[in-house]
Amino acid sequence: MWVFDATPLIYLAKVDRLDLVDALDERRVIPRQVYDEVVETGLDEGYPDARRVEQAVENGQFDVVSIEQTTLVDRLSENQQLSDADVAVLACAAAHDGVAVMDEAYGRDVADVEDITTRGTAYLVLLLAKTGAIDVDEARSAIDAMVEKGWYCSPSVYAKILQKLDSIDD
Repeated sequence: MWVFDATPLIYLAKVDRLDLVDALDERRVIPRQVYDEVVETGLDEGYPDARRVEQAVENGQFDVVSIEQTTLVDRLSENQQLSDADVAVLACAAAHDGVAVMDEAYGRDVADVEDITTRGTAYLVLLLAKTGAIDVDEARSAIDAMVEKGWYCSPSVYAKILQKLDSIDD
């Protein structure tokens, strides 16, 4: 199961590439807290990408799920640096032995301590290129478009992404 945090959803939506997730074999879910943040708040604030995420849910690309109260949720909720959405993503991934798709370093660090698998947006794009679901040029275009829309990627990480794409192309 792939459990999506806000940032990957927002930037894939900003570049109109939520269709990329269709190539993922496993179930794709959005915790209710993330959906409320991205779609409900996003629509209220007039973000077009919020409507794209809403449409992706309506089209069955994602399921919106509720998170049960657990000791992990209680423990993570005590961490003031994690949002309710971050807690929900990590708890959902942990409960279903899934992968938390999140880009924020702090959330990924917490996940590492809790033994929760995380992957970022760039990983998904690279995975799809590696498996042939999309070609390398399409992957590069998606990454470049996200960067142009404000997706943060340090120059060194960007160089590594391009290097990995080039190695797939060989």
